[in-house]
Amino acid sequence: MEKVGILVVSYGSRAAAMVDAFSRSENYAAEIYVADKQKNPFNVEKAKRHVVIPDLNVEEICEFAKKYEDHIDFGMVGPEKPIIDGLRDVVEKETRIPMICPTKRYAIEGSKVAQRYLFQKVAPEVNPKFKVFDPKDYISPGQVRKNLYAWLDELDNKVAVKPDNPAAGKGVGVWGDHFNTREQIFEHFLANYEYGPVIIEEKIEGEESSFQAFCDGKHLVPLPETRDYKRAFDDDEGPNTGGMGSYKDVGAILPFMTSADREKEIEIMNKIFKELKGKGSNPGLRGIPFYGAFIHTSRGPKILENNSRPGDPEIQNLLPILKDDFVDVCFKILDGKLTRVEFEEKATVVTYKVPPNYGGYATVFPERVNRNEVDKPVDLNGAHELAEKYGNKIRIYPASMELREGKTYALKSRTVCVVGIGDDIQSARDLSLEGIKAIRGGALWHRNDIASREHIEKSVRHMKKLRTL
Repeated sequence: MEKVGILVVSYGSRAAAMVDAFSRSENYAAEIYVADKQKNPFNVEKAKRHVVIPDLNVEEICEFAKKYEDHIDFGMVGPEKPIIDGLRDVVEKETRIPMICPTKRYAIEGSKVAQRYLFQKVAPEVNPKFKVFDPKDYISPGQVRKNLYAWLDELDNKVAVKPDNPAAGKGVGVWGDHFNTREQIFEHFLANYEYGPVIIEEKIEGEESSFQAFCDGKHLVPLPETRDYKRAFDDDEGPNTGGMGSYKDVGAILPFMTSADREKEIEIMNKIFKELKGKGSNPGLRGIPFYGAFIHTSRGPKILENNSRPGDPEIQNLLPILKDDFVDVCFKILDGKLTRVEFEEKATVVTYKVPPNYGGYATVFPERVNRNEVDKPVDLNGAHELAEKYGNKIRIYPASMELREGKTYALKSRTVCVVGIGDDIQSARDLSLEGIKAIRGGALWHRNDIASREHIEKSVRHMKKLRTL
């Protein structure tokens, strides 16, 4: 088999799923060079060379790539921070390694304000009502407050507050979830406003889906739809998280969606793609520059945000059932020749297990936390035994997890996910949960209702009701 060297920039299960997909190549002997945020046990096992760069510093990643430049054919990036920081620009300038991720110019998740204006230009129907509050436009706090309250009057206080820059201030806040009074809205607004522009937009009622697409600079290749579970606790209670799990149905759409919903999403994302691409080809866009969070409403689909990298956990739903060789897919992306990808006709469910303090769990449910397990090693052996038992129907991807002296420990974020693969959503869910429950130690916990029949039926009923409005 032909050898191929691949650089993977990693943080979490998303990149572990990429490493797994490359390792399973039937056409190439993949040698993987991993620049990792921590000593991820899965990546350490699979990588030919592995380095830990805790802050994923662009220059340090580039130095690692340069060291093995003669052995690396291309690179792929999982997390958003290095993409926003211009990793591709730096690596391609300093080495001969082509990178599969957008250049800094097209990392449009770097500015939520720029996104909203882009959508307004090319597909205004997908934007909620919104208003940008930029510190440079206001002379005094009193003027800001006056204009903000006037906008809240128009939207009856039912708003979402979003900072322009990722991870600024208190982050995104939503009426009914993070605040219930006008004063709380203003407090949340100010905590973000000190860092730069803030968007105040209408809160939208609907059902969410995640749209992802491969892009080679010429073509946009939509991937099957997935549904993410952002809220920490069962029944969609608790704060928003990075995503507690997700599901994919057997086909390309979700149970609460119609074919028309899917076609509209593709139409919208193609409009955005054509606007950014310009005439001909635009290699700056190659990778997964379009991971759009849609919400389906009584007025059609709206965009909550767009990201310039694969979804986590959503890409984990897809890579295990990719029928095409993932290395070949990447070479086609680099050559500008990717026009389609094929997936097995399977449903997948991803469930995350997370540490006790994640999402405030230990504070809300202190009685459920096994204090004897806190900070103790996490044992994945039971889950791996199930993976052997069920063959390719279970995948285990460590995330915020670190290998120390042969043992694995949970860090502060999502620890490990298990992907269940089945002929329908419920059989996939059963496998995912069986794998999750086999993981011991660390006082880890998980949502029990990811892709449950009750939750899905609730979404279907909700959309039926919205479509009658």
